[in-house]
Amino acid sequence: MLRTNLSTRPFYNERAVRLLLVAAGALLLFVLGYELQQGIALSRRLSQLSAQAVLDEQRASALRGDATRLQATISPAELARVQSAASEANKAIDGRTFSWTGLLNQVESTLPPGVVLTAIRPVADDKGVTVNLSVIGRTVGEIGTFMDRLEQTGSFVDVLSTAEQTTDDGRLQVNVTGKYRPAPRRGAAAEGGR
Repeated sequence: MLRTNLSTRPFYNERAVRLLLVAAGALLLFVLGYELQQGIALSRRLSQLSAQAVLDEQRASALRGDATRLQATISPAELARVQSAASEANKAIDGRTFSWTGLLNQVESTLPPGVVLTAIRPVADDKGVTVNLSVIGRTVGEIGTFMDRLEQTGSFVDVLSTAEQTTDDGRLQVNVTGKYRPAPRRGAAAEGGR
C-alpha cells in the first residue's frame, strides 16, 4: 500500500489556518505581556514591603531599647507605689460601677412567696463583694428555699445564715450572707441604674 500525498496543496483553507495561528499567537503574546506586567508590579511591591519591614524592625528595636532604658530608671519602690495607687483606683472604679440593678434583679427573682427582704448591704473588699441580706419569712423552709435559689443563680456562693431571731408576730428574721459574683455585663451602657 502506497502512502504518498500527491496533492500540490495539502490544505485547502490556508487562510483560516493562518488566521487561527495568528490569533493564538496574539493571545499568547497578550497573556505573556499581562503576566510580565504583573510580575514587575509584584516585584516592586515586594521591594517596597521589604524596605518597610526593615524600617519597622529598626523602629521596634529602638523602642525596645527605650523601654529597657526606662525600666532601668524606675526604682522598685516607685513601681510598688504606682501599683498600689493603680490598685486603689481600680477598687474605686469597681465600687463605682457596682450594678445595684443587677443585684436587686437577682435577689427579686429568687424571693419565694412569703419571704420579705428588709435590708441589703454589699461590702466590697480584695476578695470580691459580700452581700448581707436581712429577710423575714414564716418558716425556716421558706428561708432555706430562698438561700438555695440564690446559690442556684450562679451569682452567689457560700450563702449562709448568720443570725436568726423571731419577730413579735412569730415570723423569722434571718441575716443571710453570701459572696456575690455577678455575670459579666454585656455592655456598660446596658445598665441604667446603680
